[in-house]
Amino acid sequence: MAVPKKRKSASKRDMRRAHWKLEPPTLVECSRCHALIVPHRVCPECGYYNGREVLKVKEK
Repeated sequence: MAVPKKRKSASKRDMRRAHWKLEPPTLVECSRCHALIVPHRVCPECGYYNGREVLKVKEK
């Protein structure tokens, strides 16, 4: 089994981890109620997905 012969420097380690950043979730506008939602999910505000009512949402 291959084993590293020399220790990796902090610079090389950090270059490898350069893409480990957190990103905010992608949000799109609901076509029916215009609330911001995660794409390809039922809208929690109106209960619609792809033009059809999927959930019954109680009035506030």
